[in-house]
Amino acid sequence: MREIVLELALALRERVLPELGSHAGREHSGEGEGGDVTFAIDEMAESYMEEHLAREAPGVAFYSEDRGMVTPAGDPEWVLIVDPIDGTRPAMAGFEAACVSVAAARLDSEPTMADVEVGCVVEIKSGATFLAERGAGVEPAPRLSANTDLARMFWAYGLRGRPVRVIAEVLADVIDASSVGGGTFDLGSATYDMTRVVTGQLDAYIEPGPRIVADVPGMREAFEALGGGAVLNNSPYDLAAVALICEEGGAVISDAYGDSLADRRLLGSGAEFQISCVTAATQELHAVICERIDAGVARLSAAQQ
Repeated sequence: MREIVLELALALRERVLPELGSHAGREHSGEGEGGDVTFAIDEMAESYMEEHLAREAPGVAFYSEDRGMVTPAGDPEWVLIVDPIDGTRPAMAGFEAACVSVAAARLDSEPTMADVEVGCVVEIKSGATFLAERGAGVEPAPRLSANTDLARMFWAYGLRGRPVRVIAEVLADVIDASSVGGGTFDLGSATYDMTRVVTGQLDAYIEPGPRIVADVPGMREAFEALGGGAVLNNSPYDLAAVALICEEGGAVISDAYGDSLADRRLLGSGAEFQISCVTAATQELHAVICERIDAGVARLSAAQQ
């Protein structure tokens, strides 16, 4: 399965690479399972993925951002969780922050994030590859930051499909604390952001959206208004591979409550499947970030009353 995952990720990278920065890829071609816009470059990558798997791994099921669950005839033992382009908008702009994400889990009745056994992320522009197997570590060797100081933290978050004023209120303390002595970034891809923690380029990645929707009255409607009727936060296909890479690399990863992602359902998209995330290089930073999110959610809730 390691070879199947790696070969698919590398093949998708080779197919998408010539299309980076192409304005033709910006055409809208539909809507994905989770409600996000499907661009022409997404559809091209998804079609190639289907062809590759039908030829190279016909007995393996898959779940992807735009196709949803596809199960071959028979009784498949494995399912691949694939995001052919995580960071579609950076890809269309020709930026570095666009990745292929492929994870593999045994297909039981309801696999969870803890069932992911192999995870691979490949940067489309550079070809840099991260490959993890549960219990066996990650390649290349991680280089985590040792920073424990919020004021010196370099970190990333995502705003695509999230109401900016809402996210800013919840993350205001973290942004203000780190914006001068550290740095804050929206790079457009959760997998790129989180692998930067493994490389030591970033200290943390923070995505509180699903917690905000769950905890604050009126927020689901606010997210749906921006997302054209859909809530657009990270789904399991965004995190399946990179969460394993971060875990095996020694990073601290949880949802925005500070709880483990292990029991979160793996196969699905939409608001009920979406996963908030806090990934940090050190336990100290992780604890402080979760405390600041608690305070930010409480502040937003009070403002809504």
